[in-house]
Amino acid sequence: MEWRDEGIILGTRRHGETSAILEVMTRGHGRHLGLVRGGRSRRMQPVLQAGNRVDLVWRARLDEHLGTFQAEALELNAAGLFDSACAVYGLQLLAAHLRLLPERDPHLGLYDALGLLIGHLAEPASAAELVVRFELLLLDELGFGLDLTECAATGRRDELVYVSPKSGRAVSREAGAPWGDRLLALPAFIRPGSGLRGDLAGIEDAFRLTGFFFARHVYEPRGIAEPEARGGFLSSLRRAIQPAAAIPGDTAA
Repeated sequence: MEWRDEGIILGTRRHGETSAILEVMTRGHGRHLGLVRGGRSRRMQPVLQAGNRVDLVWRARLDEHLGTFQAEALELNAAGLFDSACAVYGLQLLAAHLRLLPERDPHLGLYDALGLLIGHLAEPASAAELVVRFELLLLDELGFGLDLTECAATGRRDELVYVSPKSGRAVSREAGAPWGDRLLALPAFIRPGSGLRGDLAGIEDAFRLTGFFFARHVYEPRGIAEPEARGGFLSSLRRAIQPAAAIPGDTAA
């Protein structure tokens, strides 16, 4: 068995004295692991860093085997990420999110979103918006997507300011007013086609929204905790965007 693809490195771990197990998100083969012989060598260590984009050749006798990778650098992004706490935690969070998916299950949209995010993780405001959108996309890929296009009660497509915690559907201001304290806030910047940027309050609401549905549909049913990296990422956003403000969840980890 053999294939060639490009991928973005999510992480590595030692294997024996000289080799490494490489974990990558690939364009056409999903999240995939493989052995890199000599992966701990002085030549390969700078290549096998999280965030780098690499050209990969995977080989194995049988498809279900771990197999081996040959990896060549395409973009060495890691060095530009290590100086930013937001970028380091953000990359760890994205990797944790992708591990929620079945191994070797292709998700081209998530791969492309990951590639876009890598270039903006060191920019806190942009990273915050993009990670929220990545979480919404991941919820959709997992089968728990939110419907934010029209009001669940009236069908209206304007004045959408709430999300129902039961259905995951948007609710208009008028329809949701009597139950506003029971509904989740829908930040304007994540409404489809809004073209708006997120301010700090909107970012807070957005992470609260996605965090609620991850907890309900993913973490609790699987008996797992929210990734510690999410708390670290949110805390780093708080410090970078507005030192005196808090983002929900930044002390949870």
